[in-house]
Amino acid sequence: MTVEPSTGRAGAKPAEFIGPGRIMATLRVNGHDHYAVLEPRTSLLDALREHLHLTGTKKGCDQGGCGACTVWVDNRRVLACLTLALACEGRDITTIEGVADGDTLHPVQQAFLDADGFQCGYCTPGQIMSAVKCIEEGHAGTETDIAEWMSGNICRCAAYQNIREAVLQARDAMRTADGSRP
Repeated sequence: MTVEPSTGRAGAKPAEFIGPGRIMATLRVNGHDHYAVLEPRTSLLDALREHLHLTGTKKGCDQGGCGACTVWVDNRRVLACLTLALACEGRDITTIEGVADGDTLHPVQQAFLDADGFQCGYCTPGQIMSAVKCIEEGHAGTETDIAEWMSGNICRCAAYQNIREAVLQARDAMRTADGSRP
């Protein structure tokens, strides 16, 4: 015998699933197409970590408040926990795994190592993803600019001074590499 949950009446039909089912998705991540069967409500963060096994992007607060899940979609920084995976089909997604050039670290990655821009390292992937864009967007002129434009990336260990130093070092290295002034 079945019982209807809303009324408690015996003999009612069991509740049927309402809503769209799982969907085959193609996500272009770090220059490669990845295929996954996802529920429409799956966040980009969960798709990356749980379905594509790209675990460099971290789940911090899962509410868009800490920046640990920062990735790039079409070359713009986004919070993967607040972005639906299916909304990213046909778009270029870059994660921390796609920042280095083979065995050569990106200048921001190298600067984080050189300046000890991390403590526990949990926020580091999101910090690096945000720092690259902060520099590319021209918002790394001063430590104050960096603090403002990276304020959405929280470091619970409070390594902010070292993070700002790493961003300044990387900014100068990137300018030198492209022939700009140091």
